[in-house]
Amino acid sequence: MGVSQEALAQTASLHRTYIGSVERGELNVSIDNMERLAAAVEATITELLQS
Repeated sequence: MGVSQEALAQTASLHRTYIGSVERGELNVSIDNMERLAAAVEATITELLQS
C-alpha cells in the first residue's frame, strides 16, 4: 500500500512492532484493530481482507 509500518502504526494508534507481527502472521488481529487499520489506509475491512 506504499505506507511504512511506522507510519501505519502512528496513523492507526498502534505500536510499530504490532504492525510487523501482524504482517508476518505472528498475531491475530482483533476486529477493533482491523477497524483502526482500515481507517488508517482509508479502506474497508473487506478491502483489507481481499487478496
